[in-house]
Amino acid sequence: MMDDLTYPDVVQLAVPLFIAAILAELLWIAIRGRGGRYETRDAATSLVMGAGNVVAGIALGFLAWGFFMALWRITPLDLGTAWWVVALCFVLDDLRYYWVHRFGHRIRWVWASHVNHHSSQHYNLTTALRQTWTGTFTFMMVVRAPLILLGFHPAMVLFVGGLNLVYQFWIHTEAIGKMPRWFEAVMNTPSHHRVHHGRNPEYLDANYAGVFIVWDRLFGTFVAERARPDYGLVQNLGTFNPLRVAFHEWVALIRDVTRPGLSWRERAAYAVAPPGWSHDGSRMTSAQIKARAAADGAITPPGGPQTG
Repeated sequence: MMDDLTYPDVVQLAVPLFIAAILAELLWIAIRGRGGRYETRDAATSLVMGAGNVVAGIALGFLAWGFFMALWRITPLDLGTAWWVVALCFVLDDLRYYWVHRFGHRIRWVWASHVNHHSSQHYNLTTALRQTWTGTFTFMMVVRAPLILLGFHPAMVLFVGGLNLVYQFWIHTEAIGKMPRWFEAVMNTPSHHRVHHGRNPEYLDANYAGVFIVWDRLFGTFVAERARPDYGLVQNLGTFNPLRVAFHEWVALIRDVTRPGLSWRERAAYAVAPPGWSHDGSRMTSAQIKARAAADGAITPPGGPQTG
């Protein structure tokens, strides 16, 4: 069984392409006068968050790698490195990404790490770089365990995960409208992912896909883009401070869990229930926001205004 298999760090290799694409998007917006908007402080915050994510990966990556290699040494399976094995690993890892992403919006403990990615009120390629510093502490690495136990080498699993992230970079833009219908039916696209970043009630908790939008269609979380999304959080932060962006929800979670007078069940619920849950009903989860908007007739019905 191979222990020393290596693959290139595709995310690191793609950094020059990321920079070139950001500059191209900026130029396109400046020339055409549409297709998105940049705000200097917002873009700078996203870049700092991206750099912090790299630092966190270097500092804490050994924890996930050690866990994966421990699993690899106990599994009797080894699928090898044939091209079809890599392709199958890519598809299955994208399914893994769908569920981790869905957990990230439905479990507050995981949302505390993921929320920073949604904190920008703009939608451009720098938003793709607004990544978490605290992903290790969500323990979502365990969702990759089945892949390794099935015989996919840890290095391969991380490699296809990097390919997944590189793919997702280009869909963070308003400069690209709708893609061909067949592509929109199968793949995640800027249109689909704009919906995911929208704070409009009808867009909450939708389109979790990384690469293949078919997962959302299969599991009932797909929503088509109709009205232009209003980007950001249900309650926006109103700050460009990277430290607050990175840790504000962890601070709020700890504050809620340690409130006096709560039962242990209520304390646990503040950590694992959906974001917005409260013991006294003083807040609203995304499901409650959507239900209220539907009752008030505020959700755009199918066949309503189409995005240009």
